[in-house]
Amino acid sequence: MALDRRIEAAMTAAVARGQGGDAPARLASALDYAVTPGGARIRPTLLLSVAIACGDDRPGLSDAAAVALELIHCASLVHDDLPCFDDSDLRRGKPTVHRAYSEPLAVLTGDSLIVMGFDVLARAGAADPLRALQLVSALATRTGMPMGICAGQGWESESQINLSAYHRAKTGALFIAATQMGAIAAGYEPEPWEELGARIGEAFQVADDLRDAVCAVEEIGKPVGQDVLHARPNAVKELGVQGAMKRLKDILGGAIASIPSCPGEAMLAEMVRRYAEKMTPGALSAPVASRV
Repeated sequence: MALDRRIEAAMTAAVARGQGGDAPARLASALDYAVTPGGARIRPTLLLSVAIACGDDRPGLSDAAAVALELIHCASLVHDDLPCFDDSDLRRGKPTVHRAYSEPLAVLTGDSLIVMGFDVLARAGAADPLRALQLVSALATRTGMPMGICAGQGWESESQINLSAYHRAKTGALFIAATQMGAIAAGYEPEPWEELGARIGEAFQVADDLRDAVCAVEEIGKPVGQDVLHARPNAVKELGVQGAMKRLKDILGGAIASIPSCPGEAMLAEMVRRYAEKMTPGALSAPVASRV
């Protein structure tokens, strides 16, 4: 089964379970609204790609890991868009959850998706309890404090900001989770996969900073100019557009070089190159060097 179909089938099953029984109807509806349309599903696709490159001998566990990670990511978007953070009206080309359903339901939607992510892992754990526990630990580490997306959001409330640490936590954390969880699901040690996830995550954040600075709302499906509006740290402010572009290409080249030895090494290198083309704003795109 193609990766996108694997991800969507598992996501649909997880959300349907959360909507069952005597669930409150509007919150049940908001769960589905928050995860669809799914966008590029970059993080779960990366996770499954690493798992496949490492053999994917527990595909059910790999699917659960991919869905758990994507649920955490979707929850973070719901919370990021809230009035107390970005106060965004649009996400993926449609009204944000708090605009469509109310602010209280948006908070509950994000909370429910986080819990659902860990529930998915727990339900799949019988296939290999040790790997499942490692997956829970890896996801928790990259979700909370001090190295997860909660820490990343927390940096925005500091008067002095370490841009590298901010990017690593806010965006890099779930990419590190993707590469490490893909390895864990397939029975590999997670540590060698941290650098690849960190580099892809940093590249994604720099690319997002560039899109926020140079793209139109219609092109990316969410408000632009938000970094300036909210006085957030960003690569364009620190390096300028050309400097940020150079930084993006350097990071992506390093990402390809950092791929650990595994049966699917060449496939992963090609995937990173394809993502490099997609994440670079069209007007600024340039090829990323091949692995040497």
